[in-house]
Amino acid sequence: MDKVQDGIITVINPTKKINDLEKKLSFADTFENKVSLADAYLGARQYQKAIDLYKSALTGTFEKDYYGNANLIEAFYYSEQYAEVVDRIKVIQDSPRFKKSKAMFLYALTLEKTGDVDLAEEYLNQFNAPYSRYAERLELAKFNIRNAKTDKARETLNDIVTESQGMSKSSYKLNKGFILEAKEMLATGL
Repeated sequence: MDKVQDGIITVINPTKKINDLEKKLSFADTFENKVSLADAYLGARQYQKAIDLYKSALTGTFEKDYYGNANLIEAFYYSEQYAEVVDRIKVIQDSPRFKKSKAMFLYALTLEKTGDVDLAEEYLNQFNAPYSRYAERLELAKFNIRNAKTDKARETLNDIVTESQGMSKSSYKLNKGFILEAKEMLATGL
């Protein structure tokens, strides 16, 4: 009940959560409190504040913390600090949690933006598995269009649409936006 109430309060007053976490951090300067507040900043798109807190938390024994580093990479990506993404990825890329993670996906998009299109494609292709990862597969199709590989894009989009025909109602509802976008892209003829 408390979690539902907290969620409702956060929707009504989004800064309340940040204010509460700032108070908590000022009371106890711990790794957990820093990361929680940094997560709230990230969710509120206050990327530089999130970056500063993640960096201050990821020191000493927590330097290689996967969760904190993955979220720091996300903050770097959305604030368009691509060199920082490439640099920070070295800390977590050997972790088994890195494979097919959001951090890996953002790293692939960063590689494209920094000119390493072949390596970006290699990483993005790892998300191309049937009946899953529709957001990433849709982005792979867009990547292929941007890089003049329309046949590959069309194939990925056709796979998404075909798979949607056999989905359960709940799965379709969950992925409806991606499926509709794939249909629209196919309808434009690429």
